[in-house]
Amino acid sequence: MRERLARAARSMRPRDRYQVVQSLKAAGAAVVAWAVTGWWLEAPMALMAPWAAVALVQGTVYRSLRSAVQLFLMIAAGTLMAAGAALLTGNTMTALLIALPPAVLLGNWARAGGQGLYAPTTALFVLAYGSYSLPAVGHRLLETVVGAAVGIAVNALVLPPVHSQHVNKLAYALPRDCARLLGELSEGIREGYDEERAERWYRSAGDMLGALAELRTARGWASESFRLNPGHRLRRRTPAPSDAWDVLWARVGDRLLTLTLWEAASERRRLPRPPTGALAGLSELLSAAAEVCVVEQEVMEHGPDEERRGRRDAHLAAAHRAFTGTKEYLRGSDFDANTSLGSLLAGCRALLDDLTPEKEEGGRRTAAG
Repeated sequence: MRERLARAARSMRPRDRYQVVQSLKAAGAAVVAWAVTGWWLEAPMALMAPWAAVALVQGTVYRSLRSAVQLFLMIAAGTLMAAGAALLTGNTMTALLIALPPAVLLGNWARAGGQGLYAPTTALFVLAYGSYSLPAVGHRLLETVVGAAVGIAVNALVLPPVHSQHVNKLAYALPRDCARLLGELSEGIREGYDEERAERWYRSAGDMLGALAELRTARGWASESFRLNPGHRLRRRTPAPSDAWDVLWARVGDRLLTLTLWEAASERRRLPRPPTGALAGLSELLSAAAEVCVVEQEVMEHGPDEERRGRRDAHLAAAHRAFTGTKEYLRGSDFDANTSLGSLLAGCRALLDDLTPEKEEGGRRTAAG
C-alpha cells in the first residue's frame, strides 16, 4: 500500500501535487483552528475560526496576508450589521431584512475581492445562531483573528507555495512550439496544403499567443509567491528567463500568424499561390528556422556553448540562403503572385531578424533588436 502511494505521488503532475498539498494544509489549518477555539478557548461559535483558516490558505503567502485583512473586515462588518439589526428590532426576520441588503452590497464591492461573500454569510450565521450580544460579537471577532492567524501560519511555514517552476515550463515551451509549427509548415508546403490545413496552422499560431498571455500571468504569480515568504530560500528555485524572452517569442508568434499560408490558401481571397520553386525555397527556409528554435530551447535550458552556437549559426545561414534564392521568384510579371509571395517573404525576413541573437549574458539569451 505504501509503495502504491509513493508511485502515485511520483507520477502526479506538479500542478496536481500543488493542489493536494494546499488542500491538506487547509484541512490541517481548520483542525488546528477548531482545536484552539473550540477546546482551549471554549468559544460558543467555534465555526468562525476553521472557516477563516481554510479561506486563508491561499496560493501565495502575500495573498494570505492581504486576504486576511479583507476577510476580517467583511466578517466584522457582517457581524456588526446583524447584531445591530437584531438588537434594534428584536426579531430575526426583520433583522434579516435590515442587515442583508447592505451586507450583500458591501460584499459586492470590488475592493473586497473574493472575501466579499463573508459579509452576508456571517450576518446569516449570527442571526441563525441568535448570538448577537456584546460578548458574543467579541467572540466572533476573536475566533476570526485566531483562524486567520492559524491559516496564515500554516501557509507560510508548511511548504510555502512557490510558483517559479511553472514559469520555466511555459517559457521553455515557446521555442519548442515554434519549432513544431515551423516544421509542420515546411512539411505542408513541400507536400501540398489546402485551406483547411492552413487554417489549422493559423489556429496553432494563435494558441502560441495565448500561451504568452498565460506566461505573463504565471510570472505575476511567481513574483508574488516570493513576497513575504519566509521559506522561499529553502525551496529549490530554477532561474526564470527574463521578460525579454517573452518579447522575443511574442514577435516570433506574430510572424507565424502571417506565415501560415492561410491568406494564400483562402478561396475567398483568390490570391494565386506562389510558384512551385518558391514554395520549395520557403519550405527549406522554414525548416532551417525550426532548427534554430530547437537550438534556442537547448540554449535556454542548458546555456550556450560553442557547439550550440555553431549549429544555430549554420541553420541561420541556411535559412538566409533559402531566403535569397526564393526572392528570385519575385521577378515574374504576375502582380498578384508577387503580392502573395512578397508578403510571405516579408514575414520570413522579420522572423529571421528576430531569431538572430544580438548578445548573450550570463548564459541566457536576450531579445533581438
